[in-house]
Amino acid sequence: MQMSETEQKKSAVRILKVESGHAGQRIDNFLLNELKGVPRSLVYRIIRRGEVRVNRGRKSAGYRVQADDLVRIPPLRLVEREAPRPDGRLLQRLEPAILHRDDRFLVLNKESGLAVHGGSGLNYGAIEALRALFPNERELELVHRLDRDTSGCLLISRRRSALRILHELFRTNRMDKRYLALVAGSWSEDCAEVQQPLRKNTLQSGERVVRVDPLGKPALTRFKVRRRFSDCMLVEARLMTGRTHQIRVHAAYLGTPILGDEKYGDYEYNRRLRALGLKRLFLHAESLRFRWPESSTDTVISAPLEKALHTVLERVP
Repeated sequence: MQMSETEQKKSAVRILKVESGHAGQRIDNFLLNELKGVPRSLVYRIIRRGEVRVNRGRKSAGYRVQADDLVRIPPLRLVEREAPRPDGRLLQRLEPAILHRDDRFLVLNKESGLAVHGGSGLNYGAIEALRALFPNERELELVHRLDRDTSGCLLISRRRSALRILHELFRTNRMDKRYLALVAGSWSEDCAEVQQPLRKNTLQSGERVVRVDPLGKPALTRFKVRRRFSDCMLVEARLMTGRTHQIRVHAAYLGTPILGDEKYGDYEYNRRLRALGLKRLFLHAESLRFRWPESSTDTVISAPLEKALHTVLERVP
């Protein structure tokens, strides 16, 4: 069988010293960048099993490496292969979708349906596509993540030094992230706040779901009504924490699930909105606001809604 894989070899134990430019990066992303040719699933497995050690101790995938950390990587079977080439049509759409680009970072208006990175059966995602679009950019890295079906502002660093600063802004809650969502039902007030812990669960089928759970991680979302319709609302959601599926689960917790959400949503509402043209999750990362160190003004970047979502809003009674 002809394959793109050209060689397999077993690596030796490696000890890597974290350079200052990587400080603040999650250990999973640090390893994925270092271990070219190693499947993403294997990287997470060796972290989970404790085979990766940082300063001789076990760490979770969310641990953020620090300058001069010593990271032990166990022997692995490396597979050298050609990098997958993103679809040419995607690359043509990508550059016009860049909302902002300077020497430190860029912001992409990510389309719904595009994963932020490859894995789980996907050869590539937004970050791989951007690296293909800008092959001379050696330090492009995701700063944060969006669900595959969520559109809008995706922040990408262009320098490791910038990545460290942006991670610190996220960690200290100095990154104002606002989303637009169309939710089923209605609230009596124009504002709602959900402060409920969230916990990831894996079903027997292998599907990952997130639930409100007292044993979960703290999570806080603030909602504000932008526009009311007969039996749904366009709301702004402000993330005060960054948990997986946070807005979707908190909206459902209030009894007003996001329309188009097949995992946490309402089947009947979704069926009715499909008839009006809603073919995707109505969740859009609308804006980012933050202040760069030593700057006197905020950086504000907004992503317009795609035309199809505007059309849905025009059709909703």
